[in-house]
Amino acid sequence: MTGTHRGDMAGVPASGNSVEFCGTDIIRVEDGKVAEHWGSTDTLSLMQQIGAIPQ
Repeated sequence: MTGTHRGDMAGVPASGNSVEFCGTDIIRVEDGKVAEHWGSTDTLSLMQQIGAIPQ
């Protein structure tokens, strides 16, 4: 995913930084409907890019 940090996130004011981070979603469908969803996002990388955590 890519974007620009333009608003408050987790108490970190907008930095204007461009960000790029990865995530994975696994969705199990049963009878044409979503039955379960698992997701994982590289939040550490995102927080480093907006300046919330040192790199």
